[in-house]
Amino acid sequence: MRKRVVEALRNLRTRRYVEAYAIAVVAAVLAALSLVNDVVSDNVRWAAVLAGVGVLVYRVTLPEDTIKVAADDWLFDRSRFHSVSFASRLMKAKQVWVLAPSAANVLSASNSEAIRRTVLRHNDGRLRVIVLNPDEAGAVVLAGRQLDDSVEFPAEEFEPALRSTIRRLAALAAWDTSGTVEWRLASYNPGFSLVGIDVPTQAGVIIVEFHGCHNVSTENRMHIEITRKTGGRWYAYWQRQFEEFWKQANAPGIVSVESGGQR
Repeated sequence: MRKRVVEALRNLRTRRYVEAYAIAVVAAVLAALSLVNDVVSDNVRWAAVLAGVGVLVYRVTLPEDTIKVAADDWLFDRSRFHSVSFASRLMKAKQVWVLAPSAANVLSASNSEAIRRTVLRHNDGRLRVIVLNPDEAGAVVLAGRQLDDSVEFPAEEFEPALRSTIRRLAALAAWDTSGTVEWRLASYNPGFSLVGIDVPTQAGVIIVEFHGCHNVSTENRMHIEITRKTGGRWYAYWQRQFEEFWKQANAPGIVSVESGGQR
């Protein structure tokens, strides 16, 4: 019984089956009142019965996918992320957040150029990036095992990709743009990657990729895409995840990008 009550409260919080619960409450009240003669008229009783039947018939006629929250409506693989070009996502954006072990894919040459042409053309435009510190040798080895060794068909090696990203970030930070580029170095891999677009605004979007322990390729990793309008507490959760990681990460001092070392 307790499980049913908890489920009902959860459904009400997410506004699921509200009409059915409303009819059930009305029917229960009328049933209780019907124990006292003449308190509830026959017309009211029949109205409640017909309303209940109507709701049941309505729900039966709904396609199954509209009755249940289908996981495939908000769980994807990386192909969904690529199906909408990154540049098109940034057309009106002023902020981009990136948290990833190497961020090699999201900060490719073409995506970096798209960020320059869109986000960084605004005076209040801001790119914030967190990647793994290449000088954290133990963390880099572990990340390589998780990201390279657990993929059947790896496309590139983690450590060279990370060092390439560091060089790119240094170049982006040196660009003469209206907006700002900030990046920090993490001491460990959190096990997920995150891309946020205009996260603090009402138009905000957060995309999270879970690395997992084995995949055929990086394209198979599970993604979730959450908007501020529909994400509720989980949107706030992932926003806090980035912000907390940003606080913990270190500003990019001198890191060994190549054998000689460079910022």
